[in-house]
Amino acid sequence: IYHIEVDEDGHADVLMTLTAPNCPAAGILPGQAEDAVRETEGVTSVNLEMTFEPPFSPQMMSEEARLELGFM
Repeated sequence: IYHIEVDEDGHADVLMTLTAPNCPAAGILPGQAEDAVRETEGVTSVNLEMTFEPPFSPQMMSEEARLELGFM
């Protein structure tokens, strides 16, 4: 997730990426992210946009996540 902004009416704009355009989770992950944001208290609607700029890099992950997924 690169950016989330929620306005006073509860509309959430979400900008996110995947590890790659051909990521195997591309058909699932955006919907899961949208559902999670929608379930957040105060959120009434969600607009989710995908981007690949800047491209994903493991350095964007927390150290804990990199360790858990074997990137370190």
